Amino acid sequence: MGKGITSRESDYPQWYNDLVIKADLAENSPVRGCMIIKPYGFTIWEKMQRELDDMFKATGHVNAYFPLFIPKSYLSKEADHVEGFAKECAVVTHYRLKNSEDGKGVVVDPEAALEEELIIRPTSETVIWNAYKNWIQSYRDLPLLINQWANVVRWEMRTRLFLRTAEFLWQEGHTAHSTEKEAVEETLRILDVYADFAENVLAIPVIKGLKTESERFAGAVDTYCIEALMQDGKALQAGTSHFLGQNFAKAFDVTFATKEGNQELVWGTSWGVSTRLMGALIMAHGDDQGLIIPPKLAPVQVVIVPIYKNEEQYGEICEVGKRIQDGLRKRGILVKLDDRDTERPGWKFSEYELKGVPVRLAIGPRDLENENVELARRDTGQKEIVPMEGLEGRIESLLEETQKNIFNKALKFREENTQKIDSYDDFKKKVKNEGGFFLAHWDGTAETEEKVKNETKATIRCIPIEGEKEEGKCMVTGKPSSQRVIFAKAY
Repeated sequence: MGKGITSRESDYPQWYNDLVIKADLAENSPVRGCMIIKPYGFTIWEKMQRELDDMFKATGHVNAYFPLFIPKSYLSKEADHVEGFAKECAVVTHYRLKNSEDGKGVVVDPEAALEEELIIRPTSETVIWNAYKNWIQSYRDLPLLINQWANVVRWEMRTRLFLRTAEFLWQEGHTAHSTEKEAVEETLRILDVYADFAENVLAIPVIKGLKTESERFAGAVDTYCIEALMQDGKALQAGTSHFLGQNFAKAFDVTFATKEGNQELVWGTSWGVSTRLMGALIMAHGDDQGLIIPPKLAPVQVVIVPIYKNEEQYGEICEVGKRIQDGLRKRGILVKLDDRDTERPGWKFSEYELKGVPVRLAIGPRDLENENVELARRDTGQKEIVPMEGLEGRIESLLEETQKNIFNKALKFREENTQKIDSYDDFKKKVKNEGGFFLAHWDGTAETEEKVKNETKATIRCIPIEGEKEEGKCMVTGKPSSQRVIFAKAY
């Protein structure tokens, strides 16, 4: 199978695009900036959904669905919010088409203009808080813990499959609380859920932190995030959780009666992750041969490939393959017996390597005689001959080992590419030539933050909320700093 994958070293962005296309994850759609997620890619996204949905429900959240269209006036009610999203909004102005006069197609009917334009949701805070006004009357209605799985549109000009598209899939949680303390706890609880999911399911180590004022979500009081490091040394924001304070409650007049009978504004949060996680999965783990998918997310965890020379061997080997398949399925392992006779074994090996299947089993005539199989690991490339007896248990433990190994490899990469730095001159050189996470002191001002961004294209990814808090001096201005923050170039 001719993969035709560009190497990471020669052209990382092209390597990424090659993998998305050739591994059958997604392709560009006829609409610029939008994508078609193909079955293999969507299966991975579905597994992410299931894992996250279970985690949300375990913390008391329920799912609902809100409209795709938002009245334009709603976005005008929260000033910071509308300013943050105004340039990315897609607007519906008419509700009808008609045949063109020349009979060659359709045109917008000028008499079908909407009384109020509708915004295709870039995010749902406004329409949800408008509903919460009717749902919340007293403290008995709180907390309100709601999530929705949906699509959103943000009219991006520079797009890349999964990482930045005009339309993407995501989940967005929106919660309402009776106290500030409870809302802050919710914000941090979801941040922990995201970090748990990233590390234990995606096998991507992340740093939990607080965004600076200039990087926070439009309309939020505080934005928390998880930041991951990709193999090209760039950071990727993998999830965000926002403490909204009472901003949206004020904008939409959402109040509740306290136990004492007083009327107070509720406190809010919102949080989300998107199909951008698919991009993270590819860039954190993939290699020049293709995807490397952690077993917990793999659509196929084990593939069995028969190797034969004639019809008699084919039948015997497939029969053994089916027995192995049945045994693995009884243990809940996702296994596929590829008994197609239209492709050669070597082609199949290459295909499953490209698609990142964690374990490959090959069975030939000699293996039948010796009651062995050849086992190949995708994460290390190692091959070994193992007995068929006890194979199910061996593979079960191997999948667990593989999941941990993929995480540890990514963690080692991050540790090797994270460095403390105190000199701004050194910082500029290293950001340009090396990439990675840079732990440096910052004086806390937006002016210094903007200066670094303009001069180096690196941004403050987050202010870490865990680990040591080392006092020092800002690498740019020399002013006092209470702790180091993480700088990096980012997607």
